[in-house]
Amino acid sequence: MNTILPIGSVVRIKGINKPMMIFGLLQKSGVSNIQVVDYVGVPYPEGNIGAQMQIGFQRHDIVEILFRGYETDEFEVWAERIKEFGSSNV
Repeated sequence: MNTILPIGSVVRIKGINKPMMIFGLLQKSGVSNIQVVDYVGVPYPEGNIGAQMQIGFQRHDIVEILFRGYETDEFEVWAERIKEFGSSNV
C-alpha cells in the first residue's frame, strides 16, 4: 500500500499479527539506528510499552488500514516529505 498516513492511524503490516498504531514519521530505526523508515508504530491497543515493541516500517509494508488518524494542513507538509523520501530511496 502506498498511502501516506498521519500519526494515530492503526494498520496491519506484513509479518505482524497485532495491529500497529503509527506514532512517528520519518525516523531512524533498527539496531544500528541508520535506516530511516516511513513510520514507527507500537502495538494497538497497548501503545508504547517499551522500545523493544516499537516497530519501524515502510508504507509498502502496510497491508490494511484499520483507522486513519487526525489530519490537518500541517500534516500535509509531512506527507510530502514522506513521498519525497520514498522516491529518493527506491
